[in-house]
Amino acid sequence: MIQPLAVSIGDPAGVGPELACAAWALSGTANLPPFFVVGSKRVLEKAARRRGLHIKVRAITAAHEAAAVFDQALPVLDLGDIDYTPGVPDDAGAALALAALTEATRLVREGHAGALVTGPIAKSRLARVGFDHPGQTEFVAAACGIAAQDAVMMLAGPSLRVVPVTVHIALSAVPGLLSAALIERRSAIAARALVRDYGIAAPRLAVAGLNPHAGEDGRMGYEDAALIAPAVAALQAQGIDARGPLPADTMFHPAARATYDVAICMYHDQALIPIKALDFDEGVNVTLGLPIVRTSPDHGTAFAIAGTATARPGATVAAIRMAGECANRRHAA
Repeated sequence: MIQPLAVSIGDPAGVGPELACAAWALSGTANLPPFFVVGSKRVLEKAARRRGLHIKVRAITAAHEAAAVFDQALPVLDLGDIDYTPGVPDDAGAALALAALTEATRLVREGHAGALVTGPIAKSRLARVGFDHPGQTEFVAAACGIAAQDAVMMLAGPSLRVVPVTVHIALSAVPGLLSAALIERRSAIAARALVRDYGIAAPRLAVAGLNPHAGEDGRMGYEDAALIAPAVAALQAQGIDARGPLPADTMFHPAARATYDVAICMYHDQALIPIKALDFDEGVNVTLGLPIVRTSPDHGTAFAIAGTATARPGATVAAIRMAGECANRRHAA
């Protein structure tokens, strides 16, 4: 049996606090594992009231206390009180978000919590209070002693899993950053993670081309033949079931999706457009290649609707459930 999961509160002015409360309220019907929030008891109480949730929030002083509390109340490792004004981010909220992320990561790394679920943050706000990483993925990777290039983002939902080989960079920079070695390395990390964390004994990888029609024999770009095809061949030489480069425009219809377990995409939007079209309310951001399990709902802080009770909890519920399932598989193994 794994320890309760640690959920960092995210930016308290965003939807993270209210969705953590909503997830706890749904925990019985949604079959969620026990979890606790790292953040602020008063923020959670106020967020629950704004959402119309009549739940109990109980402070704990150590992670191991969460299991005994979870059935009666949402446990929170209380890091202190701040003003709660949904939709109005400030430095105090960013400092709480950073402290919560730091503490939640430490608890999971040291084995006091079963997995890490990170609430949405505003990176620009965190930078004002000393956060010097591109995002939470890189922060968690560094805390775990993993090089940033080996922390692989996967977006997963009921209909699709996708891995973008390059992530938050300009589209014009993608061809220059792609290499056969990078594609092979990130694809292999994804394949190993599907075995270890998702119980897929022989993962099937569909590797997208970069250019229209996967380059069409060089008529529409050289990268598909020069970079992606050698990477696919190297993956096959490792015994990984990989196919490609495939024309991306025909990879995501239902019949095509049934032929693979993960789509390896060359750039951000090539991966995120299909999964957000198919699984917008249940998409989960998973970091592969870490010694711990880390997930996050695949949406941002949504400051514009924070506190209006309109944010849907599906992605938060899915992130907690997936973190528990992956952690249980690792524990069983």
